[in-house]
Amino acid sequence: MLAADGTPLKASLARALRRQKLRALMLIAPLLLFVVLTFIAPIVDMLWRSIENQLVPETLPRTVEALKDWNPKSGEVPGEAVFAALAADLQIAVKAKTHTRVASRLNYEQPGIASLFRQSGRKVKRLEEGNYREQFLDMHDGWGSIAVWSTIKRFSGDYTAGYFLNAVDMENTGDGAQFKSEDQQIYLFLFGRTFLLSVTITFTCLLLGYPLAWLLATLPVRTSNLLMILVLLPFWTSLLVRTSAWIVLLQQEGVINDTLVTIGILDDNNRLQMMFNQTGTIIAMTHILLPFMILPLYSVMKTIPPSYVRAAKSLGATDWTAFWRVYFPQSVPGIGAGAILVFIVAIGYYITPELVGGTDGIFISNRIAYHISSSLNWGLGAALGVILLGVVLIFYWTYDKIVGIDNVKLG
Repeated sequence: MLAADGTPLKASLARALRRQKLRALMLIAPLLLFVVLTFIAPIVDMLWRSIENQLVPETLPRTVEALKDWNPKSGEVPGEAVFAALAADLQIAVKAKTHTRVASRLNYEQPGIASLFRQSGRKVKRLEEGNYREQFLDMHDGWGSIAVWSTIKRFSGDYTAGYFLNAVDMENTGDGAQFKSEDQQIYLFLFGRTFLLSVTITFTCLLLGYPLAWLLATLPVRTSNLLMILVLLPFWTSLLVRTSAWIVLLQQEGVINDTLVTIGILDDNNRLQMMFNQTGTIIAMTHILLPFMILPLYSVMKTIPPSYVRAAKSLGATDWTAFWRVYFPQSVPGIGAGAILVFIVAIGYYITPELVGGTDGIFISNRIAYHISSSLNWGLGAALGVILLGVVLIFYWTYDKIVGIDNVKLG
């Protein structure tokens, strides 16, 4: 069978289908490009930074090559050949001003190496030909430390697991990966606190949001629309303004404590400590994330016919039985949507915990922000971010297996 232009009908239909697909692809191309540039590319870059270690072998190539034959367990610092290679590498690195970068990188693994490289960089130009080992040992005592040379050797590859080990409170020693001493362990504790507080905030939002969503869904449309404005009002207010308002309310000289002291419930010397701790973080973040719980619940509850509950009561069910056996099961998809939304947003929050959490209420995201913006240890920050992303994906997968992501609805 032929088309109007004389071509086979099957080929003509295939050509028209290809054009339709191409047209659809062109329509979504801007969105696809936006997602790639703002979501996928940053994640790929974060994954790369968490394992790459090319700075050391690129800055100290001769030293890295010479260290391959040196065994840290020998109990002696490397020989003359290694020091000669170090002298050649440092002279080039000082001219290129890259010795400070490799010093900072190695200092993450062995504190003190940064000052060692910087002091040696100022003196390396005055080195005489030959006898480099003795000259370096005279230059700084650190070059006589086996720990320094072991660190350089361990992190001389193009890729490293050191950032991930640090992110779980471990370190790569000459005897393999080991946990750090208890006074240096912080990240596993922060991961646990982040997860616990996120679950607590999600549960608190559910307790407060469920009755509010039910009220909005059962009231007349005009009244519920008016109350919905109050729910959406926080979205129209700056996050910093809302957090600052909670600081004013919760601090020891704040509005809540002053009111409790005035009415005689509290003594002036025993004011409540609700700021710079986990209590402040939970209260402030519950207020901020509550709309994310109410809106999915409301949209699902609005679709539940009121006649179902009335029918259950007409058949002899009590108010509680009608709610628990008829109404609540139909609202579970909204609970699932609100819970997963609040939890995922909460686990990555860092502005509010930074302002009201103090040392007891900060999340792991605050440490990620610190390493990215202050300490400039981007590799460790990226490793922490990858682990946090992995935790969220595992939670999402577990949630899908237990509840079923298909049962989550937004209305």
